[in-house]
Amino acid sequence: MCQSSVFLLEKDGEKEIKRDVILVEPVDGGVKIQGFFESPETIPARIKTIDLLKHRIILEPLKHERA
Repeated sequence: MCQSSVFLLEKDGEKEIKRDVILVEPVDGGVKIQGFFESPETIPARIKTIDLLKHRIILEPLKHERA
């Protein structure tokens, strides 16, 4: 199986937010991720790095722009 783990980049390092992810899709407002037998969820972030060899996807939180 070739699932990946998704990590969210934080000030103090990376925080794992989901394992065994089978779907990663950029959508309006973030990135949709889904694991086996789970409903998809949208994380307010953008894809920073995908390392297929290590099965790791790093997300970077979206920065809210002020008017």
